[in-house]
Amino acid sequence: MIMQYFTKKWTTERLTVFAALFILLIYVLPLFLLGENAHIRVHDNLDSNIAWYKVLVRSNELFGSLNAVIPQVINGLPRGAYESEYSGIIWLHALFPTMTAYAISQTITRVMAFLGMFWLLKKHFIKEQDVSLIRVGVSLAFALTPFWPSGMLSTLGQPLALWAFLNIRNREISWKEWAVLILLPLYSSFVLGFFFFLTAMGLLWLRDLIKKRDWNPVFIGSIAFMTLIYLAIEYRLVFGLVFAEAPTSRSEFVNSTLGLGHTICLAFLNFIFGHNAVLTIHTAIILPILFVALGIVISRKSLQTNHRFVFLLGLNFLLSLWYAFWFYKGWEPLKEQFSILNTFNFARFHFLRPLVIYLGFALGLHILWKMGKLWHKRVRVLLVLQVLLLCVCNDEIIYRVYGEPSVKQFYAVDQFQQIKEYIGKPQQSYRLGSIGLHPAIAQYNGFYTLDTYNNYYPLTYKHEFRKIIAKELDKSPDLKTYFDQWGGRCYLFVSELGENYGFKKNSAKQIHHLELNIDAFKAMGGRYLISSVPILNADEDGLLFLKSFDNPDSAWKIYLYQVK
Repeated sequence: MIMQYFTKKWTTERLTVFAALFILLIYVLPLFLLGENAHIRVHDNLDSNIAWYKVLVRSNELFGSLNAVIPQVINGLPRGAYESEYSGIIWLHALFPTMTAYAISQTITRVMAFLGMFWLLKKHFIKEQDVSLIRVGVSLAFALTPFWPSGMLSTLGQPLALWAFLNIRNREISWKEWAVLILLPLYSSFVLGFFFFLTAMGLLWLRDLIKKRDWNPVFIGSIAFMTLIYLAIEYRLVFGLVFAEAPTSRSEFVNSTLGLGHTICLAFLNFIFGHNAVLTIHTAIILPILFVALGIVISRKSLQTNHRFVFLLGLNFLLSLWYAFWFYKGWEPLKEQFSILNTFNFARFHFLRPLVIYLGFALGLHILWKMGKLWHKRVRVLLVLQVLLLCVCNDEIIYRVYGEPSVKQFYAVDQFQQIKEYIGKPQQSYRLGSIGLHPAIAQYNGFYTLDTYNNYYPLTYKHEFRKIIAKELDKSPDLKTYFDQWGGRCYLFVSELGENYGFKKNSAKQIHHLELNIDAFKAMGGRYLISSVPILNADEDGLLFLKSFDNPDSAWKIYLYQVK
């Protein structure tokens, strides 16, 4: 399909597509050139997923049984807490070094995002030949959005899936549509995007049934087919969260705590600025365009002609409203009755927003384009501005400017090798805890940790671990709520540090009054603590300071303590 497109005559549109793909490759080039010296996202990336892949591959439990555990983490993290062995990103990290796998993943995702949006617009939304610039420009902008890396094609693959489903809905079916439905689940997540997308497709089929009396069995069959593929691929997660009898840390989630005013405010904030997990960078340019286009539609009384644009704008706000109201305290009685409402985050319907926003962007530009030649130049300028804005939001620029460590500095492999050699024991023979830095760093370097950050883990372990940090939680109501009502970060929280897990070597921070239950730590196998800041009362808390470690290639100065 791709090669056929480029082997045809080189029209202006094809040249523009080639130029867009070239820009995409330039965008990801720093990842290939810099490797471990690249700067990438820390939150929900370096502090978790990337370390998870390494731990899983190293554990020899990639194909483990449903009851298998990963002994390196919390004395036996359920295998189901990690990705399925049928996930494409796992195989990239199994076959290549960390940053090579990461760079390849970024390239695959962005190229497929571009092609999916381009084909969707060309086939179903903006078909006119003279607006190819809008199709290509919007597709490029969509592909440049700073998506959550481990989500892969969970959101950026939705245009490609929609292209396939709309073709099937129109009874224009070939092997290409079925290939998309089969292959996309291998490089995306059901719970982080496609559950919500497939639900939307089911509602579209229901609309056709009610309004057109069209059963369209192939369409509904294709939705069920893709759903079954996802469930088969992510069978471990289904088993762990749905069929497993033992409660997990997600069983104690309490997230419906907001009052009505705060909820409404959150809805508007989400609509205007978006969400960290699905950043769209739409505030400065796209949002004003949407409202200008809406004003034109209303003034010209062309609501019916532009009904899809109006629908998408309304859906955009509705998704933000749904996201915010999922955290409204009025839900809590219902969530207490039905545990699935806590263990599964239904607020993530807003993960449809990247698709909705950029489709609306394309249709809004098309409305402006039809205003006449004067607007043609403005549309071109607006497209260029949005693409430039997204290019400036490249991870290498953003995280370097904000002073985040490079991948090499974050994981500090040489420094942790020195710590390992200093301890001088097999890593599996003792357990380690981290203060002031993410446990994922120690895990990445092969240490067995009592602390962790995972989607879920046994509730019994959460309660046992809490004994270690109970006094520190009592000193900080915010940390106590954070751990007790969520607990995804099963960390050695310290009230003096708060929710800060990245004290770099230039920090002057010190811990004066640490109160950990070292006996409980020791009972769970804990023998050593590492901290990114000095603990001044270590001796009083049952800790013996051994040595500090520094390295020019590390972001941290590590203080090593042994349990007395």
